[in-house]
Amino acid sequence: MASGSGAKNLDFRRKWDKDEYEKLAEKRLTEEREKKDGKPVQPVKRELLRHRDYKVDLESKLGKTIVITKTTPQSEMGGYYCNVCDCVVKDSINFLDHINGKKHQRNLGMSMRVERSTLDQVKKRFEVNKKKMEEKQKDYDFEERMKELREEEEKAKAYKKEKQREKKRRAEEDLAFEEDDEMAAVMGFSGFGSTKKSH
Repeated sequence: MASGSGAKNLDFRRKWDKDEYEKLAEKRLTEEREKKDGKPVQPVKRELLRHRDYKVDLESKLGKTIVITKTTPQSEMGGYYCNVCDCVVKDSINFLDHINGKKHQRNLGMSMRVERSTLDQVKKRFEVNKKKMEEKQKDYDFEERMKELREEEEKAKAYKKEKQREKKRRAEEDLAFEEDDEMAAVMGFSGFGSTKKSH
């Protein structure tokens, strides 16, 4: 290529004026400082993550058919609607992921941090769980267990009797079938099988 004075610039890469953009960045930073009036912005204080106090409704629309048109509001469209984030999620697994996710929790005003339990809280929780276990053991009565065992034995006996009856029926059917074969042989035809006798 000729590098004469009449040759066009063939470098297609865009050139950035660094000085100009540094000035623009400084100008933007000074404007932001002026808006804040020199006071540092306080970070948003969010609540700690806590248990839901309501049951998630996943089964109310199960097995139902809905006609959706262009004028149907978004909350009644197919899928699960989140009124906090104003979005529709198509299936239950993604809906649970959404309501347990960071974006949804932030819209509720909570951070994803959990309150750290103290030693006293943990001890109280152990005591509560221990009481529940003791109550379950008290409820487990000896007489009830004996009733359950008797019922299981009765079911097993009934099952054995039914099996024996079925066995007898089969034996009677086989006997009746053999008698029919003998009657056919007496009448002169022994069946549709081969002419060889199977004795």
